Amino acid sequence: MPESGAPLSGWVVVDLSTGIAGGYCTKILADGGAEVLKIEPPAGDPLRRWSASGAHIAEGHDGALFQFLAASKRSIVADPAQPIDVEGLRAILDGADAVVWTPGSPLVELPSLRPAAIVRDHPHLTVTAITPFGLEGPWCDRAATEFTLQAWSGGMVGLGRGDPERAPVFVGGQVGDWLAGTFAAVGTMVARMRGNESGEIVDVSVLESVALCLTYYPVSYVDALGRPFRSKRSVVTPGVAMAKDGMIGVGVGTGQQWLDFCSMVGQPDWMEDKSLFRERGHLAPVIDQWFADHTVDEIRDLAAAFRLPHAVIANGANLPHLDHFEARQAFGPDPTGRFLQPSPPFRMRPARLRAPAPAPVLGAHVAGAALRRNPASKGDEGGGGTALPFSGLRVLDMTAFWAGPVCTHVLAMLGAEVIHLESTNRLDGTRMLGAPMSEEQWWERSPIFSGINTNKKSLTLDFRSEAGMDVLRRLMATTDIVVENFTPRVLDQAGLSFEALRAIRDDIILVRMPGFGLDGPWRDNAAFAYTIEDASGLTWMTGHADQKPLEPYCIGDPNAGMHALVGLLLALEHRRRTGEGVFVESAMVDAAINITAEQVIEYSAYGALLQRAGNRGPTAAPQNLYRTAGMDERGRRDRWVALAVETDDQWEALVEALGRPGWATSAALCTARGRFERHNLIDRELEAWCEPRTAEEVVDRLWPAGVPVAVVTQPHHQGELPQLQARRYFETVDHPVSGSARHSTLPMRFSSGPDRLHRRHAPLLGEHNGEILAGLGLSASEIADLEAEGVIGRAPAERAS
Repeated sequence: MPESGAPLSGWVVVDLSTGIAGGYCTKILADGGAEVLKIEPPAGDPLRRWSASGAHIAEGHDGALFQFLAASKRSIVADPAQPIDVEGLRAILDGADAVVWTPGSPLVELPSLRPAAIVRDHPHLTVTAITPFGLEGPWCDRAATEFTLQAWSGGMVGLGRGDPERAPVFVGGQVGDWLAGTFAAVGTMVARMRGNESGEIVDVSVLESVALCLTYYPVSYVDALGRPFRSKRSVVTPGVAMAKDGMIGVGVGTGQQWLDFCSMVGQPDWMEDKSLFRERGHLAPVIDQWFADHTVDEIRDLAAAFRLPHAVIANGANLPHLDHFEARQAFGPDPTGRFLQPSPPFRMRPARLRAPAPAPVLGAHVAGAALRRNPASKGDEGGGGTALPFSGLRVLDMTAFWAGPVCTHVLAMLGAEVIHLESTNRLDGTRMLGAPMSEEQWWERSPIFSGINTNKKSLTLDFRSEAGMDVLRRLMATTDIVVENFTPRVLDQAGLSFEALRAIRDDIILVRMPGFGLDGPWRDNAAFAYTIEDASGLTWMTGHADQKPLEPYCIGDPNAGMHALVGLLLALEHRRRTGEGVFVESAMVDAAINITAEQVIEYSAYGALLQRAGNRGPTAAPQNLYRTAGMDERGRRDRWVALAVETDDQWEALVEALGRPGWATSAALCTARGRFERHNLIDRELEAWCEPRTAEEVVDRLWPAGVPVAVVTQPHHQGELPQLQARRYFETVDHPVSGSARHSTLPMRFSSGPDRLHRRHAPLLGEHNGEILAGLGLSASEIADLEAEGVIGRAPAERAS
């Protein structure tokens, strides 16, 4: 397929953004074939001069990260002070299909270039706005950085991550911006599929992006079960370990994996004490010594033999050279040959992405370069202008746990008929994360399963049997999209290749979400969020500098799900244009190495290895957590505020709010460089100032003055944040077994609706067996026979009677 036929070719996107979030959103669209016109003020996007390591960027040259994000785009300079330039920009908008907008540029400070004004003046446009808190709500104009947003979200304490005797730590690498950019790309394409010619605002919140991806449905969990999922921080054992010759992560997520781990490290006695599966931190010295006595390769071989989740702790230096990534050609040179960059996060056929062209020189193009827009046809896929963009699509959801279901959940919330497939012999693993198995219908009481599966239907089907496989094939003949995240061998052994599915339905879309891909040395390795984080550099950037890194324990899954959704949406667009089915391979680790791209780019471009630094970071000084007065809900002195100063104006606001103390008025602190160099001094003074005050007192004093600051919030208190309440980020869902609970929605709002995303509770196990099978033409007696034979059911097999 020629590059001109990439799924989004002919679509014109105006990029009015600065920074990573907008840059990544528009990179995704450009890779998909869209013509992206980057509109910049005369000084250019500040990202052109950015290097996370502080590497020198020569005058007239652009930073490597900018070149990665701006590949294939055009650059047009518009001076907001020149009426002729502003009028030229209006003409560009008239010929465009969509706009991606962030605050921070002198251009978007013009009243006529605010999102609502753009849609008012150009009513055919989709405008995707990415802001810290969203465009509306009581905090919408408050100062924030990603660091403070992680604190508000609960993501800093996340799933109990970190040493309880130290300050919590944020997830490094500016992940919130990358995540928000991914959601923005999805939102922009969803609006395109709606085919709404009356204009639309897609309102993306970075706070909500990190709240969804750095925590694990904590509000739903506490509502349903009356207790937090995890509230006490700890260092996972086993987890990240120092081997003889490097670092490796080995995880234990199930009881069987714990037993296998005990065998692997030569401690069979541990298997006798069942309590050790939950409480084994005191075994760390023995476990650490075992790791220290073995090489990384020895541990990898043993862990693979015992089928334990494991991965090398990767970073910018070693990532491209790990055997798996070399075999899959996961990294390659940028279009100029200056540095290495990751390949796209998914592979498609017969649809193809556009090969990247070099990033544009500032102002390399003129306003006349605007193209005639090519709006999507209405009604060919999805809702065709209705409030539910995916209504009319049938999706077979053969996924489990988090990564796969988060992809299909977005489709279900936006109108698709999503059939979640399970077997009574093999339930979705998230059904286990709830009430103890001694409770009646325990499998229906998981707030995690409930939170990620609303609006879906449930079909139980054991397709290992001939009868089950016959039903599955009949179902696939009625299905537009199949999404699966089994280990690679499952579909292969079942004979359900893309070619086999196309023989059933020629225009079917198959999305496969293997952990490490369908080929390569790690193909069959077990993949959990933490192993993906280990293998991609996410772990490397998280933790205190003087300790081993910490696994975020979360991002690997939802990030993979959203990137798979991007590939799926591009496949739908290809099918709309050509009528062809599409195969999408969206490996979890490929999605992760794209949002950690900066590590490999910095190392290959400048020889700089980015490192974790506790709660400090390259974008702000001071940036840290400071302990405050008062006790947490466990009676510990463990309450903190997050503070980050990114600009000289914010520093001056902080100095004023503190009452202009002598130490803060030093001329040496008036510049960012001076503050970075004297960070220890600033930390000592801020620690002393914060310690006698409560977290709320600190925020009430500093935030109204314009200082980015936040309370380090426990995840299960997300629902109490006024901003999330005002934006109706949580919706209450009534469940017939587990009762009522608040469920998180999406980190984006569509001005064309829907106003409510959770329209029905998560399905009961096998709840829709009869409805779905009757729709396939099976008689009542045939359905009864399938149930009698155990092919379908409404309860786990050992409980069925």
